[in-house]
Order: sequence, then C-alpha cells, then structure tokens
Amino acid sequence: MAEIIVLSKGSPKILGSGLSLWLLGLFDQLSFMSDLDVQIPTAFDPFADANAEDSGAGAKEYVHIRIQQRNGRKSLTTVQGLKKEFSYNKILKDLKEFCCNGTVVEDPELGQVIQLQGDQRKNVSTFLVQAGIVKKDNIKIHGF
Repeated sequence: MAEIIVLSKGSPKILGSGLSLWLLGLFDQLSFMSDLDVQIPTAFDPFADANAEDSGAGAKEYVHIRIQQRNGRKSLTTVQGLKKEFSYNKILKDLKEFCCNGTVVEDPELGQVIQLQGDQRKNVSTFLVQAGIVKKDNIKIHGF
C-alpha cells in the first residue's frame, strides 16, 4: 500500500493507512519544534557532576601498588597515593618486616613514592588494610 504525502503551506496532509495518522502527528510535532527558540548552552561540561562529587569529603583517593620488572627475576614494588599526613618513613620501616629493603623517593608529579625490593604487592596491601591506613576498596593493585 503506497502512501501519498501532500505538502501545502499549512500542515502536511498524508493520505493512506493508520500509519499515516501517526506520521501526521509527527509532522505536527516537527512544525511545533521549529517554532521554538532553542538555546544551546555554550559551555557544557558533561563531567561537572562527577567532579563535584569527587571534590567532596567522601572522595575516593586510591592507593596504587605497582610492580616494575628490573633485570632477570628482580622486581620493584611501588606504593603511591598515600595521604601526606602519614609518615612515609615509619610506614617503610614497618614494611621492611617482610624481609625486603626499601626507600622513599620524591617524584615531581606523583609526590612521595615508597619503593620496595621484590614482589610485595599482596604483603603491602594486607599491611595497609590491617594497620587501618587505607580501606580495602581504595587499593588498586597493578601488574602481571
């Protein structure tokens, strides 16, 4: 069944089946929409709500625990993202009980980073949770 659309100066007229009545309503809406003064916002930030939520008191600050491969079987574990109010040297001293050496390195972009010898990712994450320094949900473990 073919439909015939007749356009005139008023509103379009559609001749045919029940679908044509639906299209007639669609054309009426289109003509209504063309009469509106639509204002498009000039500066729209789709992440404004997310940024506002993160800047509040309950912001999720993640602690990143990474492993870096050195030469051969040697590896290095780094811990970054701890709050600045903690004493990094005291945390490092407690982490050395896992039979590894370590140091605190000052990075211009990341701030203070704790470096430990060996793969200590699981040991560090359990220590930080048991000591009450970080919640388990705020720890991200990276690496192979």
